[in-house]
Amino acid sequence: MKLSLRTLNRTLLARQLLLARQDVPVVDAITHLVGLQAQTTTPPYLALWSRLQSFSVDDLSSLIEDRTLVRMTLMRGTLHLVAAPDCAALRPVLQPMLAKGLQNAYGPQLKSVDLDELVAEADSLLAEGPLTVADLGSRLLERWPDSTARALSFGAQLLSPMVRVPPSGVWGQSAMPSNGSLRQWSGLELPDTAPAGPMIERYLRAFGPASAADIAAWSKLTGLRPHINQLDLVKYQDPNGRELLDVPDGELTDEDAPAPVRYLPVYDNLLLSHADRTRVMSDEHRKRWGATKNGVFPQTFLVDGFVRGTWEIEETKAAATLVLTGYAKVSKRDQQALSREGAALLKFVAPGKSHDFRFTPA
Repeated sequence: MKLSLRTLNRTLLARQLLLARQDVPVVDAITHLVGLQAQTTTPPYLALWSRLQSFSVDDLSSLIEDRTLVRMTLMRGTLHLVAAPDCAALRPVLQPMLAKGLQNAYGPQLKSVDLDELVAEADSLLAEGPLTVADLGSRLLERWPDSTARALSFGAQLLSPMVRVPPSGVWGQSAMPSNGSLRQWSGLELPDTAPAGPMIERYLRAFGPASAADIAAWSKLTGLRPHINQLDLVKYQDPNGRELLDVPDGELTDEDAPAPVRYLPVYDNLLLSHADRTRVMSDEHRKRWGATKNGVFPQTFLVDGFVRGTWEIEETKAAATLVLTGYAKVSKRDQQALSREGAALLKFVAPGKSHDFRFTPA
């Protein structure tokens, strides 16, 4: 069965909780989404605001502070916010990719370092309590002075299960990034291995139907085909005839289902979790969106389910202006919808200030 581009778009939006805001607990939403990328503080908050009904900052902050949710290096070697038990389901599967990434990034600097000893030393240091990334690196450098603090700290983070502890990652708070031992922080002991199959099925429930290449792009894992072949999956084709996989009970959404305008944060997994992103963003717009400095992508807005431009907020002490830059033509009616949704966004991000809206067409 061949699926149209709009069917893939609407199905993805539905599974990403973006077709209609959902009335579900924060932990359930994050678990369904297989975590939220959390390189910086605000993206998980904005991602949930766009997906959940009546979401407030405290709904998420309290779960980070009470350790129900943790930030850990996971898919693609990036920090993700996940429910603490998911560390055991995800990290062991992803560990070979993280180890390979470490060698690619810092192999020469760690050539004289026994990596098992590095893990043991980092675990010993963190047994005393969390350390800032800089302090952990400098402490490890005392043991391996021929390396670099950055390589040692980064290596320990990729090889040993660490979490980025609050107040880092909590809305409205600032702190130097600090790592703590998962064992010390959450009382969890990770298994050495975990099956890849359940993780693949969870990906498909949140992002499918999708290809094997899409699963690899989301996870950055290689050699997934044997694990995929062991699963009971259904198969479709995309508009170009490429094989797509899905869980047997995965529902497809009608291509004519209405898709409301949505504002997405930087690093939103909707835009980062497929090799072929045309189901939500044209190749032309992807090139424009990806032409950024330092690998920091701009925040985007969706019209009719597809990326149509970027947004930012310009703030002063008294005012906040939502500034939109269009990638494609947006009708007056859709601009009005963006303005209404934008007013709610400004109320969430900048309460107590005067608000304004400015749209620059393509």
